[in-house]
Amino acid sequence: MKVKWLLMMMVGLTLLLAGCGGPKPDVSIFVMGQNGFPSEAAEKLEGSLKSKVGETPTVKLVSSPIFSLEKMIVELAAGGNGIFILAEDQFKSLSNQGGFVSLDETIKPEDYPDGVVEMKEEGKPTEKHLYGIPLAGNKWMKEQGFEGKGLVAFIPQNAPKLEEAKQVLKVIAQK
Repeated sequence: MKVKWLLMMMVGLTLLLAGCGGPKPDVSIFVMGQNGFPSEAAEKLEGSLKSKVGETPTVKLVSSPIFSLEKMIVELAAGGNGIFILAEDQFKSLSNQGGFVSLDETIKPEDYPDGVVEMKEEGKPTEKHLYGIPLAGNKWMKEQGFEGKGLVAFIPQNAPKLEEAKQVLKVIAQK
């Protein structure tokens, strides 16, 4: 009797764990502002973005309700997110370390002069490119009732699906 009960528990646990998570999105977007970012707001923005992007690539917004430098560092280091939306201060601080994807070929740098940053990689000359999309007054955010002031969207170099991330960021950046 004990063996049958144990077997049933193992099967139930296996089914429960197999159902968790579901398929991974093509582009995961991590959002954390200076004071965090409410999950309700992230859900609203995610729904809107999914309707703009269509079925592919698939998109998922993940937010942090409070600001945590440690959480931001872990999310960046883990490499699972295709796009980050962080406070402008964090973007500027991180830009000193490099690690962003240039958006020059995806989005016109002249449309976002505040996102053009000089970066110096060790052993290479200093380069100036569009690395971030400031979201103050952003159409996508405004349509959902958010200002976007003080937030910047960017793609880290360790983004899992780079071309898909660029495609989604282009939609976010639409004026």
